Amino acid sequence: MKSTSGTADLKVSGLKATAPRLKILEIFQKRSHEPEAERHMSAEDVYRSLVAEHVDVGLATVYRVLTQFEQAGLLVRRHFEAGRAVFELNEGAHHDHLVCLTCGRVVEFVDPEIEQRQKIVALDRGFELQDHALALYGVCRTPNCPYSNDHD
Repeated sequence: MKSTSGTADLKVSGLKATAPRLKILEIFQKRSHEPEAERHMSAEDVYRSLVAEHVDVGLATVYRVLTQFEQAGLLVRRHFEAGRAVFELNEGAHHDHLVCLTCGRVVEFVDPEIEQRQKIVALDRGFELQDHALALYGVCRTPNCPYSNDHD
């Protein structure tokens, strides 16, 4: 969902434009133009961003707003790590993900050959593919990775 107005996005989604909703949506919209790893945020990541900007919103409110945004189609929830959900702005275009098992970096990609192969695999097994989510897990080879929590 691409828009320049958070208020308009909320109204189209049937949500009232409250200050917490506008601020949380703004965080995701800003990050949609930053590196891929910054686009996927947990509720705690969003909360930390709000605290850093001195916005007085509780963690429970963040969870509630993220759930409302997901139900309204503004955000998509992903589960890359066991027990940890991350959210990204729903921009409508299908993409898959590479996830680093060491630093947690998430890279989005589109590969037409993979998309076609998945359809063939489904058809060969008697399925008509309706949707899919592909996440490939590995270890990134980025020297001095800025996403790593290990700063030794």
